[in-house]
Amino acid sequence: GDAAVTRALLALAAGDACVARREAQRGRSLLGNTPLTLLLAAQAGRQAGREGEAEVAYKELAGRQDAAFLGLRGLLRQATARGDWIEAAELARRAEAAYPGAAWLREERLQLALHTEQWTDALRLAPPAATAALATAAATHAADPDEARRLAKRAWEANPALAPAALAYAGRLRAAGKEKVVHQTLRQSWAASPHPDLADFYLAPIHDPLARVRAAPGLIRDAPNHPESHLLLARLSLDAGLPGEARRHAEAARRAGLTQRRVWTLLADIAETEGDGAGARDALRHAADADPDPRWRCEACGTPQAAWHPVCPACGAAGRIAWVAARSGQLQLARLAESKDVEGLAG
Repeated sequence: GDAAVTRALLALAAGDACVARREAQRGRSLLGNTPLTLLLAAQAGRQAGREGEAEVAYKELAGRQDAAFLGLRGLLRQATARGDWIEAAELARRAEAAYPGAAWLREERLQLALHTEQWTDALRLAPPAATAALATAAATHAADPDEARRLAKRAWEANPALAPAALAYAGRLRAAGKEKVVHQTLRQSWAASPHPDLADFYLAPIHDPLARVRAAPGLIRDAPNHPESHLLLARLSLDAGLPGEARRHAEAARRAGLTQRRVWTLLADIAETEGDGAGARDALRHAADADPDPRWRCEACGTPQAAWHPVCPACGAAGRIAWVAARSGQLQLARLAESKDVEGLAG
């Protein structure tokens, strides 16, 4: 029986599913249904693609007091693989009771919580780096207003530079009538990492274009010379019919190093408002060759996203989607991928 177990282990390691199943069954017939022979039979069944056979062995393991965790772990992996999240959640609960505090189970429970969008559970299980993203998601889905505000504040305090966290917190504060704290929150987040959505929320109660121009300095007070602050004032000034002021701020943003497509299209709009057709065409030519505008992008896999998510839809990483411009290396790869010369380079 021991020799059969050894041969089964060797076959599993070698990827020989047929021999592994045969020797695992031989080990069971000679040694009985011990935790080792049952686990070997289950693993051999999975390697051979016989999930039903593996499930029977895992269930028998799960029914034993001395090896329940082994069976529950196998059943949990099967449930996760087939996307049965309700069954997986129950198995995870039983596995935690069988072996409290298991590090492997903590990671499995985290992935399960992320898949099922149980954000409060995910927040409890995730590492600190994901706190801001998961607390933001938890706040968004919280039914109790006080709990939502507490979670949103936790998200913002964990990372004031994350615009969705700041907006989640500011939204709860505005609903509670705390407009002064709303302004303080958004001002700190703008200074940490300017984002156009912060400005939109800050100025949302104000509809008169000139009043919006006068109110904007309250948002950018702690970062008045930031290129994004100049860009914001340029847009607002143009909307208020102040093309000269708009040009002054747009040029200041460009001189500060902000040469993305949005700057040049704004300069084109300003030139058109001023009646400068040649200037508008020149700005549009620059826009065609300019760096792309920033967007939400996963820092783990590099996949761009149309909107922010607490978990990357492409790779499943939690808390890694950030508002960034494409790096120079990414731009070069993108341009190569679009070039007709790629095949020649590969050759």
